[in-house]
Amino acid sequence: MPIEFTDAADPALDDYVRLTDVALRRIKEPEGGLYIAESEKIIRRALRAGHRPRSFLMATRWLTDLADLVADAEAQGIPVFTAEHDVIESLTGFHLHRGALAAMHRPAPVPVAELVRDARRVLILEDVVDHTNVGAVFRSVAALGFDAVLITPRCADPLYRRAIRVSMGTVFQVPWGRIEPWPRAVDDLRAEGFAVAALALSDDAVDLDTYAATAPEKVALVLGTEGDGLSRRTLAAADAVVTIPMAGGVDSLNVAAAGAVAAYALRVPQR
Repeated sequence: MPIEFTDAADPALDDYVRLTDVALRRIKEPEGGLYIAESEKIIRRALRAGHRPRSFLMATRWLTDLADLVADAEAQGIPVFTAEHDVIESLTGFHLHRGALAAMHRPAPVPVAELVRDARRVLILEDVVDHTNVGAVFRSVAALGFDAVLITPRCADPLYRRAIRVSMGTVFQVPWGRIEPWPRAVDDLRAEGFAVAALALSDDAVDLDTYAATAPEKVALVLGTEGDGLSRRTLAAADAVVTIPMAGGVDSLNVAAAGAVAAYALRVPQR
């Protein structure tokens, strides 16, 4: 049976405490092997991807809609906590709009060499620290058929709650991993047959349409932060610098929008 609680200080609920504290989650989730999935749709997508739940937390009125999930959890001995919305909000620090949360075991990281072995299109995020942008990039990459996403050591966590939500759960379907040391690992990608294209403003940049028209068989596209862009070391290591032509006096796009445009131009036609 679901475990109803009224005390937000119950230690059994520690996985769900202070979810809005970004610094705490960055430490607790990766080192503790957990991430938080929010909403019925996201939780179901995580489960379909084979991720293992540690516990569930849901508003009382959602027990009926999630009856099958509750039954499966009980059969596996996974606790299901339930409470009214105001109690959950006092615990988590935010209003739960979509009924349920799950503390999920973080899957084991996949080596980069394995991620790119059969890939033809890979996107790399260099030091993108905004979780909303990371989630939006994953959604575009999934829609446009890229094979994997690689993130540099200082990039935001794709399994942070906001990134998962913005991605609509596509972080569970697009293979991803951390690439390091960066940018020296460009040489490893090149050894796997990839041409590395840096999306940036540069005097010697190639127009995206021109590059896409004769794109190599395997491309690793690198995106940087909106403020600083890609590092000079990354630009120097890349095989080509590619730019999106702009009009109206605009010199750049949001990184997620730029990634979507470039991913569309470089997509591999479906067979």
